[in-house]
Amino acid sequence: MTSPAPQSPAPQPESKDRVYRSAPAMAGGVLLLALTAWLGIDAVISGEGRTPWLALALMLLIVPLVVAFTLRPAVYAGDDRLRIRNPFRAVALPWGQIASLKSAYSNEAVTESGTKYQLWAVPVSLRARKKAARREMRASAQARRAMGRDEGRGSALGMRAGLGAASGHGQVSDGPARAETDRIMDELRGLHEARREAETAQGEVTVRWAYEVVAPAVAGAVLVVVLLLAG
Repeated sequence: MTSPAPQSPAPQPESKDRVYRSAPAMAGGVLLLALTAWLGIDAVISGEGRTPWLALALMLLIVPLVVAFTLRPAVYAGDDRLRIRNPFRAVALPWGQIASLKSAYSNEAVTESGTKYQLWAVPVSLRARKKAARREMRASAQARRAMGRDEGRGSALGMRAGLGAASGHGQVSDGPARAETDRIMDELRGLHEARREAETAQGEVTVRWAYEVVAPAVAGAVLVVVLLLAG
């Protein structure tokens, strides 16, 4: 009696990429597309002479640009690479090729060769940073007041109660208050540090132009110029 052949281990499911987008940009893009469609269709239906053709040409120009700058940008963070989808380009960066992820007035991925790629889908909000800093200052002030009350009582029980009251306000957490996009960059940096030495996270940087956006926008611009010159 022959023994059964050993079964090969079941393949492990691939982990899904983390996807980051700008919710305000997407909401604004939907509104702009709705407004463009409303005005453009109205001009096509009720316009006279070359107005309908000019409206169609303008829609062909405007719609791809609105999509490019609002709905298209996204950042995909996987185990092996960071994929950046910007308005006119898509960039695939293996973690091993990324030297750093910087945040200043914009969030950028810097490669080992020094090339910078901006993360359009993760925009920097100075207002959100200031708001987070104010929250952190209020949390620190509450914690100091709670500690002061506890020291005045001179009681360990009072200290525990004071710290519990401070955390009850939802201000004392495991870390400092951070703006949403700064927290996203912290996550990307953590993934970068964890995966940059992995064998599967090596390779070449690839860049692809978004011709599906560029081509109709250029065609629309050419048609608008031709119609305007035709008078």
